[in-house]
Amino acid sequence: MAEPERTERRQRPAPLLFEPSEAVADPEHFFDLESIEDPRELLARATELTLAFRAAQNRAEEFQALAAAQLADPRRFDRLTPSAIAEAAEWTEDYARRMIEFGEDLQRGASPEA
Repeated sequence: MAEPERTERRQRPAPLLFEPSEAVADPEHFFDLESIEDPRELLARATELTLAFRAAQNRAEEFQALAAAQLADPRRFDRLTPSAIAEAAEWTEDYARRMIEFGEDLQRGASPEA
């Protein structure tokens, strides 16, 4: 049985741009969303930002995992224990071990499991 053809297009996340410091100081300001009056446009832009933040979070977690794996590498004379990595990253020790393993998988070129 052939798989159905995927017709849905993957939505590309909106780029995350840093806001000017004066905008960040205003608690009501958030990526200029407060100035959008059309609810359809507001929903579209807020959705773009949500997707962008999720993509950024996933990418940042991959970099955390790579760093954890590098820091725990037994070939390093200054390697850190999972406990020390957990403390530095404010994780539990168990989570640090899983992130080290994930980072090792990434280093080997393995694709992350869904």
